Amino acid sequence: MRSIGEIVGGLEPAKRSRSFQPVRRNSYYANDRRAERIWQRLGSNNRDARRLIAARLKAAEFYDRRSKKEGKRNGALGHIGLEVLRELYRIVDFKTGRLEPAIATICERIRRSRAAVVAAMARLKEHGFLDWVRRSEAVDNPGAGPQVRQITNAYGFGLPAAAAAWVKKILGNGPAPDCELARREADRVEVEAMLDQASTDEVVDFIVGDPQLAEILKKMGSSLSFNSASSPSGQNPASDRI
Repeated sequence: MRSIGEIVGGLEPAKRSRSFQPVRRNSYYANDRRAERIWQRLGSNNRDARRLIAARLKAAEFYDRRSKKEGKRNGALGHIGLEVLRELYRIVDFKTGRLEPAIATICERIRRSRAAVVAAMARLKEHGFLDWVRRSEAVDNPGAGPQVRQITNAYGFGLPAAAAAWVKKILGNGPAPDCELARREADRVEVEAMLDQASTDEVVDFIVGDPQLAEILKKMGSSLSFNSASSPSGQNPASDRI
């Protein structure tokens, strides 16, 4: 059936073709530069890349623990989210940032269901650790009209502000350490953050390690604090000079 505009204007009906292929909205062709902008190199050599990846994974674990609410098993990312992120960092081409695995590949490598992996990736994206661009490609099929099909997404890494600051603190401006030194530095930063929020008694327990000795030190500290507070000079040091 021709439209009124086509009849009045003497126009030929517009030719339409449908691919009938399940292609997601906002998909780019694989060779489109917009699909490749999401890839960023992680280092110029293996050592730099491993150092950066180790720091980012530590930051993700720290972020997940800090976001964990009392009584809950997981934090914002969840243990499967951390597994997915760790696996993606294993398979990325660190020199180019190229990362385009199929969901099925990730499921197979970490032995998780598709639903669990998809949900985990959604959480990683929501909190700024992962992003992706949908992609498609043309299919040469003579006689059936132009067709396109969905292909694997292009994935890229990110960091929320809190995690980025933590990574920066780990890496610092010194010479690049190996993975073991990076791990030790990450542990040190984590301990410092924990002690900043701990009470005096908790700090004593952590540093001393021996429960009996810790109790003795706590009592000594309480006694010293009491004597200081009860002394006249402790209450008003400047009163003797009036």
